[in-house]
Amino acid sequence: MGTMQVPSGVREAEPMQRHTSWRTGGIARFYAEPTSMHEAQALADWAREMEMPLIWVGRGTNLLVREAGFPGLIAAYRGQAWELEEKQDDDLVHLRIEAGATMTSLVRRVAAMGLAGLEWAEGLPGTVGGAVVGNAGCYGGDMAGSLVSAEVLGEALEVWPVEQMGYGYRTSVLKHGEAAAAAARLTQDEQSSREWWPQPPLVVAATFRLLRSDPASLHSRMAAIAIQRKARTPAGSSCGSVFKNPPGDSAGRLIEQVGLKGFMLGGAIVSPLHANYIINTGQATATDILNLIRHVQQEVEQQTGIMLELEVRII
Repeated sequence: MGTMQVPSGVREAEPMQRHTSWRTGGIARFYAEPTSMHEAQALADWAREMEMPLIWVGRGTNLLVREAGFPGLIAAYRGQAWELEEKQDDDLVHLRIEAGATMTSLVRRVAAMGLAGLEWAEGLPGTVGGAVVGNAGCYGGDMAGSLVSAEVLGEALEVWPVEQMGYGYRTSVLKHGEAAAAAARLTQDEQSSREWWPQPPLVVAATFRLLRSDPASLHSRMAAIAIQRKARTPAGSSCGSVFKNPPGDSAGRLIEQVGLKGFMLGGAIVSPLHANYIINTGQATATDILNLIRHVQQEVEQQTGIMLELEVRII
């Protein structure tokens, strides 16, 4: 193992409650926010040299870090550069944007320019990279229908066409890979070998397909979506939808059906407004939230036979 010389810009013992929308969670041994692909590669190389696990995150809007914390490096890519490329079809434009940009700022900026294709994501929290990995979607649109390609940094930088992402409902091959790596960490003996800490790939940029349109009509559609979103979004610290909707049903409806709307455990509560939200009332620990998640899953499965799958990521 190399000498523990911490690169500049890397913070030690970082409380992850500062970086998650739930405003709770354990401590990362190291935390960094690289702003370029070169910085991201250098961090990955350092983690590999130190035989240290590395996890890439977005803005923490879909994330819970257990109270035990994380013994390695958590890094959030912050590059936000973008460029437009006109295509032969007069109305078609490709937009390349780095993964650290927020979806909300992206959507509003392109709509103001009269470019359609992402207005469904008005108000969507989180980063472009997080949305690409998780196939984020709402109001009739999703990443699978908007993405042309993603630039993925693993051993080398590769351009993945949208077909390679293996998109399904709120998932992709990248998200499956993260889940498999997490399962491996749970099932293998850490002392026996450190080689089983696989370094996950990082989405550093995405290219979207956009069409020229009327800015005023885009603005009115986005305003309508914003009103709907506000009406359905509970106040307080949350991560949005906790569970995926089962086929042909709604997780929120099932949770309400089993009588858990407004149910509280420690400092965490199932929102009385939308049962698929869990709110940190101010003092919730990550354990409170995890216990409430498990309780909801158990009750719904016991009463309906349906096991709710998590939409959020737990570290």
